[in-house]
Amino acid sequence: MKALAARRHHRFTPVVLLLLALLVTGGLYAALAPTSASADTAATDDIAAGEKLFLANCATCHGVNAEGRDEVPSLIGVGSAAVNFQVGTGRMPMAMNGPQAEAKPAQFDAKQTSQLAAYVASLGPGPSTPTAEQVDPALGDPSMGAQIFRTNCAMCHNAVGAGGALSEGKFAPALTDTTPTHIYEAMLTGPQSMPVFNDATITPEEKRDVIAYLVEQREGSAGGLDLGGIGPVSEGLWIWIVGIGSLIGCAVWIGAKSS
Repeated sequence: MKALAARRHHRFTPVVLLLLALLVTGGLYAALAPTSASADTAATDDIAAGEKLFLANCATCHGVNAEGRDEVPSLIGVGSAAVNFQVGTGRMPMAMNGPQAEAKPAQFDAKQTSQLAAYVASLGPGPSTPTAEQVDPALGDPSMGAQIFRTNCAMCHNAVGAGGALSEGKFAPALTDTTPTHIYEAMLTGPQSMPVFNDATITPEEKRDVIAYLVEQREGSAGGLDLGGIGPVSEGLWIWIVGIGSLIGCAVWIGAKSS
């Protein structure tokens, strides 16, 4: 017992305990922490075909090695999800410089987009294109998605995803026609002015809930006028102009009759 007590009071004991604590903490973090980036695996032929497409259509701005130039970002480490979103929505290649890249008809078909994504993913690990199960709105919870969307997204995209204006000529696009896959990829990669919501911030299940909520909004009003379907702004305007306006008109009419 005396020998054990002597070791506990040894001058190197705190150092050894600190190292052990750091080792245990690092091991637990590595085992339990969520991973938001992973290296995609793709066929060699797809990567080679994607490289040819990249050199012919993208290298002028992004550089031969995708290292980026001037204000054009590097694509090393962005993963296949970013490429699938930008190219699949027609935002890339850009038609002209502007405050932000706007969605337009895609210039590449699904196979070419997949090949471009495979090539860029081979340059460094990054967020992967989601699976069909991850973006299936039927598996999500719209009520939970509504809470998440209104907390994190509604200030830009409107309460029902109708879009809205931002500063310096930028805007948050409407999500009424955006595919579930592209919605998921936008949350995962944070294109342009949008923040990144990685899997540690909004889990894959919560992303699917958001998709379920947005898809549900496309079904239209259950009854009566939907007033544009853009949430409380139009409803409040209707109340002020029609509702309160009618009350004021009635008050004036009653006052005129009584006098």
